[in-house]
Amino acid sequence: MLRLRPTATGGGLGVSLAISADGGSGLPTATPETIEEAAGLMANLPAGGDRIRIHGGGSHRGIGYPVSSDVILSTSGLDRVVAWEPDDLTVVVEAGVLVEELEQMLASKGQTALLPEQPGTGTVGGAIATAISGWRRYRYGPIRDRVLETTLVSSDGRVVTAGGRVVKNVTGYDIPRLATGSLGAMGLIARVCLKLWPVPQASATVPVESPEEALEVAYRPLAVLETREGAAVFLGGTPEEVSGQAAALGAVPTSGLNWPSHPSGAVRFSVRTPPSSLRGIVDGLDPGWTYLAQFGVGEVTVGAGEVDLEELGELRGRAESLGGALVMLDAPPSLAGAFDPWGTPPPSIEIQRRVVNLFDPGRRINRGILPGRI
Repeated sequence: MLRLRPTATGGGLGVSLAISADGGSGLPTATPETIEEAAGLMANLPAGGDRIRIHGGGSHRGIGYPVSSDVILSTSGLDRVVAWEPDDLTVVVEAGVLVEELEQMLASKGQTALLPEQPGTGTVGGAIATAISGWRRYRYGPIRDRVLETTLVSSDGRVVTAGGRVVKNVTGYDIPRLATGSLGAMGLIARVCLKLWPVPQASATVPVESPEEALEVAYRPLAVLETREGAAVFLGGTPEEVSGQAAALGAVPTSGLNWPSHPSGAVRFSVRTPPSSLRGIVDGLDPGWTYLAQFGVGEVTVGAGEVDLEELGELRGRAESLGGALVMLDAPPSLAGAFDPWGTPPPSIEIQRRVVNLFDPGRRINRGILPGRI
């Protein structure tokens, strides 16, 4: 078992646990160093003071409705690589492991977990909880397809492990898939087993004029992205495959994957539509906004210093009319209180509510963060 970052220990709340005051909220912050400590914390919180907010790296804190809580549970102490089996292409890690540190470790043996390419302070648990798939989703699929096993800690202290480290053999609820994108509402995602992939032998970034035409020419590219600065196809494979596809695209490639930066701004949101409808959404964006569009996937992330509520509402209406959604990623308090972060709840909202209540009957963890204020 490998620990990527050292942590301190302390005591309190009936278990051996580090407790401190959160400088931003004034709430006590618990930092369990084992899954057992996390379970003990949840099981022993007093009635009336048992609302828990889970905090990872802090890079996705703007997603969802604001959460009222009594205690913050930090995953920073759960930072172990439990098992890495390069021959089996699997790795088991705890929630607080930083994405960047894990990918650096895996790269030493030519492997990747296909987690977000520019994670910043993001953790593995945060990537799973928010279902952030990264830009290579076009080729490899969404992140939920790579979560083989999860260990959840429920609000009453139960430790539930589901899935399998070798072959997913699901009967009943597919808990790893349910937990992916749950924003912690089903419980603390304490540990996960991830499927790994070999890093391609060669890679290249190829500028293109038209992402749509590039998708017709390129065979299984890693990604086809567009920003205000232009579009590019990201290739991976054998040297012969990469050079052949670059030649077919008719442009001079740059060696390696030169990923663009995330759109920045006080306001950030994601518009998701059927892939065939993405161009219409992109062309309708305010020229003052920055964006990063994933063609073939059907998602564009937008950043702005400020936005007009009416304009934002019209954009959400267009997305929803196409069967998509506009989801807020970051917003100042004034906007967060005036514009719903999720939009129209999905038709399955009551099914989602029942599933969440099975794992957290009292709704103590990240209560009200999901669509429909689940």
